[in-house]
Amino acid sequence: MILSPILPQIGTQLSIPTSALGSLVSAYTLMVGSLAIISGPISDKIGRRRILLLGTSLMTFALMMHHFIVGYYSFLTVRILAGIAGGILSGSAVAYIGDFFPYNRRGWATGWVMSGMAFGQIAGIPLGILLSSQYGFKFPFYMFALAMGMTTVLIWFRIPQPDVELTQEPLTIRKSVDNYLAMLRQKEIAAAAVAYFMMFLGLSFFILYLPFWLTDSLNATPETIATMFIVGGIANVLTGPQAGKLSDRIGRKTIVIISNLGLAVVMVLTTFFTRELWLAYPLYFIIMVLVAMRISPFSALLTALVSDSRRGALMSLAVALGQFGFAIGGTLAGLLYTGFGFQSSTLAGALAMLVTAIVVAKFVPEPDVS
Repeated sequence: MILSPILPQIGTQLSIPTSALGSLVSAYTLMVGSLAIISGPISDKIGRRRILLLGTSLMTFALMMHHFIVGYYSFLTVRILAGIAGGILSGSAVAYIGDFFPYNRRGWATGWVMSGMAFGQIAGIPLGILLSSQYGFKFPFYMFALAMGMTTVLIWFRIPQPDVELTQEPLTIRKSVDNYLAMLRQKEIAAAAVAYFMMFLGLSFFILYLPFWLTDSLNATPETIATMFIVGGIANVLTGPQAGKLSDRIGRKTIVIISNLGLAVVMVLTTFFTRELWLAYPLYFIIMVLVAMRISPFSALLTALVSDSRRGALMSLAVALGQFGFAIGGTLAGLLYTGFGFQSSTLAGALAMLVTAIVVAKFVPEPDVS
């Protein structure tokens, strides 16, 4: 979220080719996915709180290391380190909600937690864009390091370990692999994993090079991109809690399917609809409404597919596959954008969203927890 809108500035300041910039995002997401797979079973064994403390501490350090970036390879190295920290955090953050709240309240709780990221998007990302244009691309990462350090302190003093059953099985690589394979042999979990992968694959095709397209085609400035992200953050804040709350009443699947079908349609129409720069604002607002609609319900849906002692592993697996999808999409999006234009990326993203909707509709059940 920080990197995408300032990629054009990074490319200019470090003389990195446009086609290579997507790999900076991909490196991070690949490491998030890899470490999420490892940290999930560990959190099931030692508890989510310890993992959250470790992840936020390491992320603070990784963000501070952005100070030493001098070119593409040093940037890539630091992004890998940040991805390790992100992988430790990601699955446990969502699994914590599953530990702490009953299923019929998880949509509401997830919506509010996710809206915290949206509030950060409203304030932090536009400010980061503007500061990077004034003081260089490193400055937003310094501010993020400060915020992450404060998060570590907050978790230490205010976030308890939920009272859930932790796994008593030995923590070995072989046992963790066997547990993951056992989960994936369940049809509904395998389908959810495929859907999560395709969902993030499609989003990365579209979102990573949207700022580039607006800059190249409609002469968007960093200030324009900043205000567009403010609009998107407002959409996220307004939609996330309400979508989660609604999914507690009517079920998760319906909302997830509608949002993915809506995203497919909007992505296809983007290059035809956005003929003037001001039209990018309602477009991005709609995109973020649809993204927020699906995240909270889908996360809540996943938390009910396994027992408490397997929730960290499942959520980390989902996060890993989602990040792998985002990494693959980010790399391919750069090639598509430079080779065939942004419309090819929008079509690829729309196809992935359509596949996600079909998989969820046909193969992912709505858990019966009555």
